[in-house]
Amino acid sequence: MASMTLTQFFPFLQWFKKITPATVKADLIAGFTGAVIVLPQGVAFAAIAGLPPEYGLYTAMVTPIIAALFGSSYHLISGPTTAISIVVFSAISHYAEPGSPEFIKLALTLTFLAGVYQLGFGLARLGALVNFVSHTVVIGFTAGASILIATSQMKHVLGISVPKGESFLHTWMDVFNQAGSFNMYIVAVAASTLVSALLFKKLIPKIPYLLVGLVVGSIVSLMLNGEAHGVRLVGEIPAHLPPPSTPDFSLTTIQMLAPEAFAVALLGLIEAVSISRAVATKSNQRINSNQEFVGQGLSNMVGSFFSSYAGSGSFTRSGINYAAGAKTPLSAIFAAVFLMLIVLLIAPLTAYLPVAAMGGVILIVAYNLIDFHHISSVLKNSKAESSVLIVTFLSTLFLELEFAIYLGVLLSLVLFLARTSSPEIPTLGVDVEDEKRRLININKKPIKQCPQLKIIRIDMSVYFGSLNHIQNRIHNIVEHQQIYHILIVGTGINFIDLSGAEMLISESKRLKRLGGGLYFTGLKSKVYEFVAKTYFVREIGNDHFFDSKSEAIHAIYNKLDKKVCSSCNALVFKECN
Repeated sequence: MASMTLTQFFPFLQWFKKITPATVKADLIAGFTGAVIVLPQGVAFAAIAGLPPEYGLYTAMVTPIIAALFGSSYHLISGPTTAISIVVFSAISHYAEPGSPEFIKLALTLTFLAGVYQLGFGLARLGALVNFVSHTVVIGFTAGASILIATSQMKHVLGISVPKGESFLHTWMDVFNQAGSFNMYIVAVAASTLVSALLFKKLIPKIPYLLVGLVVGSIVSLMLNGEAHGVRLVGEIPAHLPPPSTPDFSLTTIQMLAPEAFAVALLGLIEAVSISRAVATKSNQRINSNQEFVGQGLSNMVGSFFSSYAGSGSFTRSGINYAAGAKTPLSAIFAAVFLMLIVLLIAPLTAYLPVAAMGGVILIVAYNLIDFHHISSVLKNSKAESSVLIVTFLSTLFLELEFAIYLGVLLSLVLFLARTSSPEIPTLGVDVEDEKRRLININKKPIKQCPQLKIIRIDMSVYFGSLNHIQNRIHNIVEHQQIYHILIVGTGINFIDLSGAEMLISESKRLKRLGGGLYFTGLKSKVYEFVAKTYFVREIGNDHFFDSKSEAIHAIYNKLDKKVCSSCNALVFKECN
């Protein structure tokens, strides 16, 4: 029991036992691959977030270590991501100039607050909540975010002037208005970066094509003497490990950023759990959503004290980590350590990195965000999911990003409630041709039914959302079929809430006044235990609950009108003969 409690607090103790020389070797190879891949990504994501480039690398050094130690996935790689980066930029740019010390301070505070939310959700065991958010929300949001990211890079890859804070539409109006004044040196650097990266991705997919693109763009800039023709450089990244930092914990700042932090936390959790589950289907691993929440929360909270901004799971790096043969979360830790070594060695070279080359890389990253296959599948197969996709996509482009996330999540929850509010309620009848006289759905086989007893099965929970649909079904039986004895088979009912209980009590009393009754059989033990604790069983009557269908039918048969029975031709129950 003590060891179980210990592993709950320190989940890494579970996979530590599985480490062998063979797994360490595999994790080292996967870790080095991940470090090389995240190097250009980290710099690009920091630019998207409005932060100095080194902050993307700091996030890729700190976040994956904590998430690996306290998460549940063996292959999830956390760190800076595109979607989170653009939300951070959107949230903080209202209050401070991107790249300024104040902006950095607020970004760290936002990160800490998002981590607190995530950790709180994990400790409260709310991991299952992610199940109610459609993955289509993430697809629609990231597709919209990718276009916003590409739009934000137009001034860097075309060499035009775009005022800060311009909206999506206004930015493209600026692009068209300045179409004749593009800086062709900047365009050449961005284009060479983009084309060379895509060529290497197609011809030699195993090498880090984004890194190759940055090198080619830098060489082209040097050959063209780009600096003399308006090609700006990123500047040298500090060659040191993540320095300690302190978020702003003033009450004013916390109140100001709390709503945006919630949006960051929510998006980060959806991303991390969705990605870890996607990889787990290939690795046959079970994911603990609650533990994943804890891991993500701690990684952001700790990261905020080491110059890291909000991170989450990365689909690209997690997928490559698995494909590279990673066996344990040690691969994520190795990737962070290798990245630290690489930064210490090559940081001075970033002084020659053109902003236009960074823009070219970011355009590729933005394009890769769009899941064309999934979007096509949703639009073809589901009108409801299509509406979620389109609304989330358009709200991402034209509204505040935080609101777009909330709206997408709200829509997916509305769709979920709409589906569960209309449960299947088939009518059952006795199959007299079956030796065991089983109850079957009358839609599957034309069988006779008792004119005084209606047997129905509710195939979903009885809660505030579904009670109207269930009540209408009972009313239909009473008013149109003049049947006042109704037996509910509860094998498909997972729970009954207080609103549902009150509705069933009301219907039971109404049926009793009409000379009938509402009866239950097959209730799951947990459901019966709950309703037994309330006034539900007492109000309806303990004699209206049965362990078996045959016992229920035998008891209800004795309450039927025998005058009707004497002229009945159905004779479906054993008792009828």
